[in-house]
Amino acid sequence: MNETLTRLRYRYWPDHWVGEILSKRWTETAIPVLLLIVVVIASGRLIGNFYTPGVLADTLRQAGEIGLIVLGMALVMIVGGIDLSVGSMFALTNFCALMLMHVLKWPVAFAVLGTLLCGACLGAINGLLIGYLRLRAFLTTLITLIIFRSVYEILSMQYSTEIAGNLPDSEVWNFLGDGTFLGLPTVAWVYAVAAIGGHLLLTRLRLGWHIMAIGGSRRSAYNGGIAVRRTVALCYVGCGILTGAGGCFFASRLATAGADIGVGMEVLVLTAAVLGGISVGGGRGSVTKAMVGTLLVLLITNGLTSMSAPGGVIRMVLAAILVLAAVIDVRWLKNRQRIISKVYISPTYHKLGDAPDCSEEAAGRYALNNKLRDVTLIGLGRIEAPEDVILDREDNLYAGSRHGDIIRFFSPDYERMEIFAHIGGQPLGMAFDREDNLYVCVGGMGLYRVTPQQKVERVTDETNRSWSSINDDSRLRLADDLDIADDGRVFFSEATVRYEMDEWPVDGLEARGNGRIVCYDPRDNSTRTVLRDLKFPNGIAIASDGQSILFAETWGCCVKRYWFDGPKSGQVEMVIADLPGYPDNINLASDGNYWLALVGMRSPAYDLAMRMPGFRKRMASRLPVDEWLFPNINTGCVLKFSEAGEVLETLWDLGGENHPMITSMREHKGHLYLGGISNNRIGRYTLPGADPNFNQYERRWRAA
Repeated sequence: MNETLTRLRYRYWPDHWVGEILSKRWTETAIPVLLLIVVVIASGRLIGNFYTPGVLADTLRQAGEIGLIVLGMALVMIVGGIDLSVGSMFALTNFCALMLMHVLKWPVAFAVLGTLLCGACLGAINGLLIGYLRLRAFLTTLITLIIFRSVYEILSMQYSTEIAGNLPDSEVWNFLGDGTFLGLPTVAWVYAVAAIGGHLLLTRLRLGWHIMAIGGSRRSAYNGGIAVRRTVALCYVGCGILTGAGGCFFASRLATAGADIGVGMEVLVLTAAVLGGISVGGGRGSVTKAMVGTLLVLLITNGLTSMSAPGGVIRMVLAAILVLAAVIDVRWLKNRQRIISKVYISPTYHKLGDAPDCSEEAAGRYALNNKLRDVTLIGLGRIEAPEDVILDREDNLYAGSRHGDIIRFFSPDYERMEIFAHIGGQPLGMAFDREDNLYVCVGGMGLYRVTPQQKVERVTDETNRSWSSINDDSRLRLADDLDIADDGRVFFSEATVRYEMDEWPVDGLEARGNGRIVCYDPRDNSTRTVLRDLKFPNGIAIASDGQSILFAETWGCCVKRYWFDGPKSGQVEMVIADLPGYPDNINLASDGNYWLALVGMRSPAYDLAMRMPGFRKRMASRLPVDEWLFPNINTGCVLKFSEAGEVLETLWDLGGENHPMITSMREHKGHLYLGGISNNRIGRYTLPGADPNFNQYERRWRAA
C-alpha cells in the first residue's frame, strides 16, 4: 500500500510544474500583472466613478505621459545604467515646448521636433559623460539633475508670465493634449507606437541585443566586439527623446511652467520601472514590464491622492515601494537559479524488476566473460567521444567527436583520418539513407544530414508541441539515435525534453519519462512526435517487418517495439524487460538479429533509490551535483538478441580497462566496431563465424 501511494503521488501530483513555471521569464511579469489586477480592483472601490470613460481617459493620459518617460528609464536601466535627472529633463522639455508654442509661435510640428531635440541634447550630455567618459551613472545623473533643475528655475522665473499670457490658438496643439481618436487619448496612441517600437528594438533588432548584452556583462560585450560606449550613450539619448515626448504632451495638456514641475518624478519613474520588473542590475527588462509598472505606480499615486494624502506622504510611499521592489529584485536575481534548481528537479517513483545474475557461476545468458579485453584499437588518442560508429559501402569508418566533427577513418587499416564534416554540436546516432546521405542526431541541435559531397544540411530542429507542456517541447533538446524506414521516413529518439545534453544524469535521477520518439517525413518535410513519456529512449532500429521499430529505454532497462504502420499501428510491446544494465544503441546483426550496447550496469543501491523519490529529491536539493548517486557507467557490455526478446550472446570487458563504457556497436564484414561517448578510441572485435561480406546498408537498401 505504501509503495502504491508513493507511486500515485509522484506520478500524478504536478509538483514538477512548479519548477517549470518559475523557470519561465514571463513569471517575472506575471507577478506585477497580478498585483496590477489587485490595484485596479482596489482603485475601483476607492476612487469614485473610476470605471467611467472620463476617469479612464484621464488615467490613460497620465499613463501615456509618464509611460514614455518610464520607457526611457527602462532603456537606460537595461543597458546597466540609471538616470536620476529625468524629472529635471521633463521640466526643461516642458518649458521648451511652452516657449516654442506660446512665446516664439512656432508651428506645432516644428515645436514638437524642437522639444524632442531639446530632450535628445539633454540625454546626450548624460550619454557623453557616462558612455564615453565612463563616469558613474548614479553620481553623474544626480549632478545633472541639479544643473538641469537650476536652469529650469532660472528660465521659468524669467518667462513664466509671458508663457501664461500667450496661449496658442492651435487645434492641433489642443488635440495633442486633450484630443481623442477612436475614444482613446492621443498620447495613448503615441505611447502604443513607442511601446511597439521599443519591443521590436529589444527583441528583434541587433541594437536591442547589444543593449541586453551590455547590461548583462559590459566586459563580455566589449570583448565580443560590441560598441559599448556608443550604445550606452545612445540609450541616454533615447531616454532624453522619450522624456521630451512626455514633456511635450504635458505642456499641450496643462500649459504650465510651475516651480514644482518634475519634482520627485525620478522616484516615481524609477519605482515604476523596478516594480514592473526592470532589473536594477541591468540586462533584464521588457516593454511589457515597463508598461505594467507605469500603471501600478500611477494607480497607487492616484489612489493616495483621492484619499487626500500630502505630496510628501505619496513620495514616501513610492520610496518605500522602490526599496522593497529593489530588494526583491536583487535577492531574486542572486538566488533565482538556486531556487529553481531545488524545485525543478522532480523525481518520481520508478521500480525496476530484479536484475538478472551476471556472475560466471550463474552460467546464464548474461554470464560474465572477457571477450572484449583484447580488441584492436582504432584512433587511440586521436578521437574523443565517438558515441556512435558507422561504416559506408566502401568500408570507411565514421564517428562523431565532442569537438563537433564527424571523423572519417579510411579503409582498410583505418590509420589515415580526416574531418569529414564539421557540424558544431555533439554528433550522436548516425544512419545512411538510400542515396548515401549520412543522417546524424546532434545533441542540442536536432537532426542533420551530410551529403556524399560533405555538405552539412539541417533536416529538422523542432517538432509539434504538446498541448499540456509548460516547457516549449517543440525544440529538440537531445536527439539521440535514429534509423530510416524503407519509404525514407526517419525515426529518431529524443532522450529528454526537460534537460540539455550535459544534464543527462539529472534526467536519470528523475526517471519521470521525459523522452519521446519523433518521425521526420522527407516527402512533405514534416516532423511529428509519435510516442511520448519514455524513460530516456535511446537506440532505434527498423525491425525486419519494415512496419515497426525496436527502441531502448535507458532508465527503463528494457527494449520495446513500436508499430508505426500495419494492423498494429500505434501499439507498443515489451521485447526485453529487466536488463542487467542501461541499454543504448541498437543495430542490425548479419544473422538477422540485433546488437545492443549496455552503457552501464545496474546496482542494488541505485535500484533502491529509484523507489525512493523523496530521498532523491532531498539529495538533489542538498548536495552538489558531483556528490549525487549516479548510474554506474564504467563497465562495457554488448549483447545480441532476437526480435522475440531472446538474448543470444553477451560480450564483456571486465573492469572496463579497454572499453570503460560502450554506447554503440556496428557489425561490418566479420567485425564488430565499438564506440563510447566517454572513450578516446574505437574498438574492433573479430566476430567468430560472422558473415565476412555483411555490409549493413548495402544489404538494407539493396533489399528495399
